[in-house]
Amino acid sequence: MGDAWAGSDEDIARAVLAGSPNAVVALDRDQTVLVWNAAAERLFGWSAEEMLGRRPPIVPAELTAEHNAVLERVRTGGQVSLRTRRFHRDGTLLDVRVDTAALMVGNSVAGYVCVHHLVQTDEAARSRMARRARLVRRLTDVVGDINAELELPAVLDRISASLTELTGADGGGFVLIEDDRLRLVSTYQLPEEIRGTTTDLRTSLVDKLLRTGKTVLLESQGLGGLVWARMPGLHTIALGLAAVGGRPYGALYALFARRTPGHVELELLELLAGHAGIAVGNAVAYQEAVRQRAHERAVFDASADGIAVLDERRRVSRWNPAAAELTGYAPEAVLGRPTPFPVPPPGETYTVQLKSGRWLEVVSAEIEETGELVIDFRDVTTAKELEEAKDLFLATTSHELRTPITIVRGFAGTLDSRWDKLTDDERRSAVHTIAERARSLGQLIDHLLLGARAGAEELAVRIEAFDLADRVRAATLGLPVLSDRHRVEVDVEDALPYVLGDALATDIVLGQLLENAFKYSPAGGLIRVAAWREDDRVVAVVEDEGVGIAPPDRERIFERFVQVDSGDRRRFGGVGLGLYIVRSLARAQGGDVTAQPRPGGGTRMRLVMRRASPIRSDTPMR
Repeated sequence: MGDAWAGSDEDIARAVLAGSPNAVVALDRDQTVLVWNAAAERLFGWSAEEMLGRRPPIVPAELTAEHNAVLERVRTGGQVSLRTRRFHRDGTLLDVRVDTAALMVGNSVAGYVCVHHLVQTDEAARSRMARRARLVRRLTDVVGDINAELELPAVLDRISASLTELTGADGGGFVLIEDDRLRLVSTYQLPEEIRGTTTDLRTSLVDKLLRTGKTVLLESQGLGGLVWARMPGLHTIALGLAAVGGRPYGALYALFARRTPGHVELELLELLAGHAGIAVGNAVAYQEAVRQRAHERAVFDASADGIAVLDERRRVSRWNPAAAELTGYAPEAVLGRPTPFPVPPPGETYTVQLKSGRWLEVVSAEIEETGELVIDFRDVTTAKELEEAKDLFLATTSHELRTPITIVRGFAGTLDSRWDKLTDDERRSAVHTIAERARSLGQLIDHLLLGARAGAEELAVRIEAFDLADRVRAATLGLPVLSDRHRVEVDVEDALPYVLGDALATDIVLGQLLENAFKYSPAGGLIRVAAWREDDRVVAVVEDEGVGIAPPDRERIFERFVQVDSGDRRRFGGVGLGLYIVRSLARAQGGDVTAQPRPGGGTRMRLVMRRASPIRSDTPMR
């Protein structure tokens, strides 16, 4: 031999790659670049430093399936030579020939070697590309036929038949992935009795395919124990993964007994598997829509609630049996017409009374996608009657009776237990208070209906000028001796203006506010009552040093039958009517009552009333 080469084998290999006129790209099994020689730098425009350790961005998206098919084919032996296209760094497409073979380390496939070179004319490549183009066009027609089917079994059978047509396979099938099992649901050119066969996913070719992270697999070893072995002469199986909604759904099997598949067949298998996933997804969605419609129809017809669907013009398009029963209108009497009762805006609720006297609670919701309106309504006549009966019962048994009775009982008890300790003036004052409260008790009973009428918005009060200062003094008269734990202070502004309203209704308001002040300050403390003028209004407040009211509840306590569910107030009981009546009476007089926190703790109830003008009115207001 001539001059001896002083370098190592590795140096020789590097020199061969560097001097090669062809672009040599070596990839590992994950298609990451291991080798990118100088010719590859010249051909594609990227340097080796830019490419090593990353996937080369040279394969056009529309040729990805072709590229994957080639790699899978050479992994099982042999090599593939094809004419195709690859990207240059500047974005232009290069017409190249690529010779691909497996990169072997011992007996194992470590990756792939791709040798690229530019071609000008290649009749064989043209013929292959023309054939591929014809098959892809045929694939488009096949996919259209498959997507025309909506029933899932028919879709799967069409897929299996199309698979053999496009790939030249001798038989085909489709398996579903069901948790950790596979089920053969469709076959073509195979014995019918194997349909429905199941097997363990973990020992299947599908599991092997899933573990590789690829979408197509070619296998020619160990086929004897598979159900597919019933095909005489079977030597190769190609399978492609079908996904629905991004998740593996099943796999297509192409079975070869007389010919060997090439990379074009693998490419078509991968493409068909992708389209099969879409077709199956459409069929599944259709079946789910049919099932859902049947379910909705059953619920619609069986619902005890009346249900109506209104179109964009707010005309009835659907009217269930309960709707006909509740309203007395048959479907033919309302379809294409407005509903026979007012319809609330979406999300709101109306309570309406039909001409028949029946009360309906109506709620609506809009279907944004279609602009339709769904109306749900139910019979609340019984509930309405019960509510009215409850109003009457509560009116006749109202706990507002407690205020005068408590005062009478308190003074009577004081006289009974402390008679000898009281002065004549104190005894006379106590007896006077008992007599006054006893006389007002009858009047109070007559006005208990105010609470019920407030609920029905039929509250009537007499508006006239009266002295609020006198009502405050009368309400607080004798209170200081009712409790040893409370101190009562009364501070009424001198020459307090008269107010407009109903004196008796105001007595009820002040009495309830004072009762609550004592009730919710069980530990004692100061009860302060004050009144003063404020612009064109007169303000009266009742303050206590009790348990107070949480901010979220300061409005809720004025609702009918509401009891605060949290905090120390809950233990005091009651039916939750007093403050509802208080606010109703105050507002009926043109005033208002609000709850505020007292500085230092406790509650301040603020009553605001109108100042009297020179003109007085004795006309009831509703």
